[in-house]
Amino acid sequence: MHTTRVTGHVNAERAAVYRALLDADAVRRWRVPDGMTARVHRFEPRVGGAFRVSLTYDLPTGTGKTESNTDTYHGHFTELVPGERVVEELEFESPDPAMRGTMTMTTTLTDAEGGGTDVVMVHEGLPDAVPAADNETGTRMALARLAELVESGSGPG
Repeated sequence: MHTTRVTGHVNAERAAVYRALLDADAVRRWRVPDGMTARVHRFEPRVGGAFRVSLTYDLPTGTGKTESNTDTYHGHFTELVPGERVVEELEFESPDPAMRGTMTMTTTLTDAEGGGTDVVMVHEGLPDAVPAADNETGTRMALARLAELVESGSGPG
């Protein structure tokens, strides 16, 4: 098991970024790496609330953790601090024991010097079978989508 930490910047207020973290449609649009499409099956944005999300490769050549070209994960929210932090426990749905195990993802928002919001996403308990570099790359892509969504004003109201 290992940990990754990725930072990003969004040119928007923390409240707007926080809303995008807890809106199912926004999550479907931003929390996905390039070359994949997200489907939100369940999303209950409250402490103890459950979620289930599938990420499917756009091209059939991608290798998924759950099915041939899909990664599905489920979990629940353990902490929600409005405008500051979202903590989730999640795990991949996978027949491969090397991909199983509970992970914790903590997203922290702080006011950035000069304006906007700094975002830090920490994944703890990542299975060793998930290369840290792959997780970091996918998270950077997702954070870029988050910034694009919120900065364009097309995120949740």
